[in-house]
Amino acid sequence: MTPGLAILAAFSLLPLVLVGVFTFWRSSLAGLEPAFTLDNYRRFLESPVYVRLLLKSLRTAVTVTSLSLLMSYPMAYFLARILQRGRVIGIILLMLPFWTSYLVRTFGWLPILGRRGLLNQLLLGLGAIHQPLDVFLYNEFSVHLGLLYVYLPFMTIPIFLSLDRLDQTLLDAAADLGAGPMTTFWRVTVPLTLPGILGGCLMVFLLAFGAYVTPALLGGPSGILFGNLVAYQFGPTNNWAFGATLAFIMLAVVVAVLLLSSRWVGLRGIFLREGS
Repeated sequence: MTPGLAILAAFSLLPLVLVGVFTFWRSSLAGLEPAFTLDNYRRFLESPVYVRLLLKSLRTAVTVTSLSLLMSYPMAYFLARILQRGRVIGIILLMLPFWTSYLVRTFGWLPILGRRGLLNQLLLGLGAIHQPLDVFLYNEFSVHLGLLYVYLPFMTIPIFLSLDRLDQTLLDAAADLGAGPMTTFWRVTVPLTLPGILGGCLMVFLLAFGAYVTPALLGGPSGILFGNLVAYQFGPTNNWAFGATLAFIMLAVVVAVLLLSSRWVGLRGIFLREGS
């Protein structure tokens, strides 16, 4: 085994294997007790609360990914294909959130969405409401907004790179053959930028699915996700075996998504070759 593979196995594969082994152990006051039991998986499957929370996390990840794609593609297209002189400034503004801490970016929404926050003050000043509202914070809306803000660059940058590398002669050839702007966009631009779209979607989906900090800070009791449940098992409840089981279930979902996406890309490549 080469040193590179040894390092990969030690720091990447071995922890995953240990988590899988711990799912069959029992929790004790000392942490974990070696045993072979399926009680942890049975507890998850027999409790509708855990299953609903997993489905809620999946729904949140899909929603955040979809909204990120809808917002990122126009921004990336503007930066890559339209903006010329100010492109560097646009890229700097896009990368600016990465220069600050994740916690700072998340905490920044508290003075905006809170009862005495900027949004409530703006609505009061406009006369849209007569008293501050509590609907902007500590719910699913604030979680979605926080995740969308934090992970939006992870969608925009891959799409921007795909659009920036797009061969202009292909677009010109489509126009010469009589294709209109919309036809060229949907039949040429979008298919050629699918690698960037898929890469951005995978990154945002996986990050949003396993999110913990943003739901903990902005979600409140109604906004917690599956990642918060996993952390709770390793924290206050000290149920490490069940926490490992929940983490392993999340890992299984992530692997399934990666396999499905790779299979979709492979099938699409076959269809594109057959149609060409």
